[in-house]
Order: sequence, then C-alpha cells, then structure tokens
Amino acid sequence: MTLTTGIELELWVIDEHGCLCGGRQIADAHERIEPEFVGPLLEVRTAPRDSEVALRRDLEDVLGTAIRAARAEGKRLVPLGTPLTEVDDPAPSERGELFERIYGDGVRAAKNCAGTHLHFERTEPTSQLNLLTALDPALALVSSSPYYCGQRSQRSARAHAYRRECGTAFTPYCDLWSYVDSVAEWEDRVDRAFESFTSLAAERGVSPSRVERAFTPEDAVLNPVRLRRCQPTVEWRAPDAALPSEVVSLAADVGGLVAQTEEAPVTVGDPGVYDDRVGVPAFDDLYDLSRVAIAFGLSPEPVRDYLQRFGFGCSTYDPLSERLGGSEAVSEERAREMRLEQARRLEADVAGLLDVEPSPPSRVEEA
Repeated sequence: MTLTTGIELELWVIDEHGCLCGGRQIADAHERIEPEFVGPLLEVRTAPRDSEVALRRDLEDVLGTAIRAARAEGKRLVPLGTPLTEVDDPAPSERGELFERIYGDGVRAAKNCAGTHLHFERTEPTSQLNLLTALDPALALVSSSPYYCGQRSQRSARAHAYRRECGTAFTPYCDLWSYVDSVAEWEDRVDRAFESFTSLAAERGVSPSRVERAFTPEDAVLNPVRLRRCQPTVEWRAPDAALPSEVVSLAADVGGLVAQTEEAPVTVGDPGVYDDRVGVPAFDDLYDLSRVAIAFGLSPEPVRDYLQRFGFGCSTYDPLSERLGGSEAVSEERAREMRLEQARRLEADVAGLLDVEPSPPSRVEEA
C-alpha cells in the first residue's frame, strides 16, 4: 500500500443480553468514534495511513477505546452487516429525520445496514472510480450477514437491502453506477442526481432550501463508490461491516490495486492486472457478476475466478455469512445469542490485531 488509506467501520451496540441499544455516550470516548444513522449504530474511523501496519495500529487504538467505553456502560460492539432482526429506532439527527421523510418506507434498509467504507487518496480519480466499481464483487470476501429483518436473504443481505429494498425511486442513489470517462462526467451525474433528489423531497413536503441546508450533492448519493470533494478521496462503500483484521486485509489488498492506477491505465477488456494496464469487464457483465456475489458469496466459481484475476487470495478470507445461514428465519432470542457471539469475536480479533502479518502485495497476472 503506497497511497494513504482510511477505514470507517460501522458497528452495532448491544447490551449484556444481546439486545440492540443506544450507544451515543460511547462516542464521547474518542474523537474518531461517531454516532450513526440510528441509535444502536456507531462508526469508528482511522486517520489516513500509508501502510497496513499503521492502519492496524490506528484501528486497534480506536476500537480498543470503543470496546472499553462500551464495557464500562455494560455494552458490547458487534461487526455484522445487519443486526439480524429489525431495528426501527427513529433517526436522531435532522439529516436522519429528513431521510425518513423523503425515503418513507424505504428508509428501513438504511436503518438495518452496517458497512465498511474505505477511503483511498485521490490521485487518478477517473481510473480509481472505474477500478473500484469493477471490484464490487470483492464484497463477497467479507460478507457478514445473510439475514435481513429476521429472514434469510442473500450472502450479503446488507448490500442487497441497501441497493434494492429502498424502493425504485431511490435505487439510483444506492446502486452501483457505471464507469465514467472523466471526473467531470462523474460530478455531472452527482449534480443531476441531487437535482432529482431535491425534486423527490419536494414531492414529500421537504422544501429545496431545507434539503440544501442538510445535504450536499455528494452526501445525497449513497452509492458503493463515491468521489469525495472535501477530503479528497475516492470512497469504496461496497463491503459489509466485518472483523477488523479482515477489513484491514481487504483495505491493503484493494489499496495495492488502486495504487497501480498511478502507473497503468484502467481499460475495459480482459479483467485482471497486467504489466501495462488494469483490465475491467464490460459494465453489464460486471453488474451481473456483482449480483451473483451478493446473492451467493464466494461459492460460485465465476466469482472466485474473477477475484483471483485481481490477485485476491479468496482462501485467506473467512466471510461469516457463509456459516450463519442455516435457517430460513432467525428469532429474536437467537439473534441476541448471535450478536453476543460476534461481540466476543470482535474483542478477540482486536486483541490480536497487531499480531497479524501484513498481507503480501497483490499477485500480478501476466498477460
């Protein structure tokens, strides 16, 4: 990893019985712990770091603080893509309240999803946007929950719900966007999407002036890949919340690929990393493969073959959703037990976060 990379990891808050509960007071323990969209959800962040070792140290520091603060309150933290059963808490912020009014029933998906956001230093933004779009199937490496609102859904229930359960009017703001030829084209898409979002809001009784006070164009689009103007970074939002060690490994693997865009063009063609280029598939083919990865995880051979072409060692990842989907439905009692199990796994994972060997550089496939 040569580009600076930052991690944002969302975590559910539970009490000693495994019930979801508020965690805003935990955020007071560290400047890089933030309350999220609903009360039982927090986000922990690293600073931008230029090595996997530095990312591990930073994440271990922030998460260790968060875990200790939670335990002092009789609470635990859980790294799952969904809370397994439904969260229906009201959104505590003005922005959250507006999302509820604008999205209506579609806001249920946002309230029941926890993800990982990776921020890569912006150097070749067009190539970075297109490559991160093409890496969407890599979300299967860390899919952590097959359940959405109590029912078995897909291997990444979060990705499916976030992109598809928000309602047809809002899918364009949450689904994967196609490749672009320039930053100007991307920014024009964002601006046009914001205009449409403002019009939808007006239909639901929220004035354009209020929308503009609460949102920026880039904040209104929640797609798996975003170009951040203020940081400046290219943000990859495809993966579920997962164990920190796997999140850091994924950040290192993806960061190594993103760094190659400084030297090699990203071209549509035969997918994989070559001496003189990084190849990505036609977008329609990618979109179909991404849907397979969301639905079935790493099980389908085309998903594994595709990821291996980019140097991912699929066998080095252990996506939790592969092991959680035994029954068609999950009861509230079982969900509490599962959350407690994953809280224990998180604590053990953080305790060993600095003992893990850094990932080797992504393997390069010869042309």
